[in-house]
Formats: sequence, structure tokens, C-alpha cells
Amino acid sequence: MKVKQIAVFLENKSGRMAEITGVLAKNGINIRAMSLADTADFGILRLIVNDTESARQILKDNGFTVGTTEVLVIEVQDKPGGLASVLQIIGENQLNIEYMYAFTQKSGETGLIIFRFDEIDKAMDTLKKAGCRLLTGEEVYAI
Repeated sequence: MKVKQIAVFLENKSGRMAEITGVLAKNGINIRAMSLADTADFGILRLIVNDTESARQILKDNGFTVGTTEVLVIEVQDKPGGLASVLQIIGENQLNIEYMYAFTQKSGETGLIIFRFDEIDKAMDTLKKAGCRLLTGEEVYAI
């Protein structure tokens, strides 16, 4: 149930996001989810795309510093308390979240929370045992 994510290291300068999205678009890569974190000097763009390996190679070939990581994508109800219920399970089981970001597919139905854990296998087993729905890579890439 692990999902591959691309991490792109960017200089903090105008136009870099446009370059990345343009290169991906030109090569038929569709972005499914993204998160950008920055400091004064650089940013880290995290992407889940429909074709991880192709996107990684395309970005690398275009001079970007790219890595891949594994994350978990958990489906939650899109209503007050949906995220809180998952975070309660995470807290009770002392799982450490490195970062997270989210998106919804259709308001009022479900949301998808993307988690990076320091112990991803332990987190995956714990969340599955607690009845959480973890999406497969294929499910996420096809959204």
C-alpha cells in the first residue's frame, strides 16, 4: 500500500515551478498531488504523478535534483473529525509523522491524506489493523 512520491529540490527563484510543470506537461505526466515547502534558499517540491519513474527520469534529464520516497495515502471521510480520527490512531500508537499533505476528490465524500512516516512499515501495519483504508499506488496514480 505504499505510494511512490517524487521530491524535487529547487532553488528559491522565480519561474522554477513553471519549468517543472511545463516539462512534465510536455511529456504527458499528470500531477495527482503536490506540496511545496521552502526556506530562504531552496524548496522541496513533493509530487505524486501518474508515472513516477518516467517523471523522475524526465526531471533528472532536465537538470533537476530528484529523489523518490514512499508515502501512505489514507482515505478519510470529508467531514469534521475525519482527519482527527486518523491522527488519534497515529498518536495512540506513537507513530511519528515526518510530514503530511491532503486533497479531496469531491467535497463531502472523502479526502486523501498523504503521510510520510519515519517507520512506514509499522505505520502501514498499524493503520490497516485499525481499519483505515490505505490506497494503492495504482489507485492514486489513476485519480
